Amino acid sequence: NRQRVEFYREQLHMLGLGLEDKLDVKVGVLSGGQRQAMALLMSTMTPIEFLILDEHTAALDPKTADIITDKVVKEKHLTTIMVTHNLRYAVEYGNRLLMMHQGHAIIDKAGEEKKKIQIDHILEKFNEISIECGN
Repeated sequence: NRQRVEFYREQLHMLGLGLEDKLDVKVGVLSGGQRQAMALLMSTMTPIEFLILDEHTAALDPKTADIITDKVVKEKHLTTIMVTHNLRYAVEYGNRLLMMHQGHAIIDKAGEEKKKIQIDHILEKFNEISIECGN
C-alpha cells in the first residue's frame, strides 16, 4: 500500500544511495554495494535487539560504509557484534573491543579503556601476530 511504500522510500533515502528511486527495480540488477546496504537496512526494519555483522562493509565504498555503519550501529541503538578488519571501525564503534587470534581474545578493552585505545595499538598487535605466523 502507499503508506508502506512511503515508509520504505524514507528508509532507503536515509542511506543516500538513491535506492528510494529504484523501488521498481529487481534486486538482482542493483550493484553489490546497493544490495548489501539494502539487506542491512531490511535486517533492522523489524523490531530486533541484537545484530551480528560479519564484514558488513566489504562491498561498500568508504563513504557508504560510514553512512551504513552509523545508521545501523549508532542510530538504531542495537546490541551489535561487528566482525571487521577495519581497524578504524573497531576503535570508533561500540563500547567493547575484542581482538581474536586462534580462538583466543588477545585484546579485550571495554569502557574507559576502550575509549582510550588507538588504531596504532591494534595495528602493532596485528603486525606482531602476522610476523609470528610468517606473513
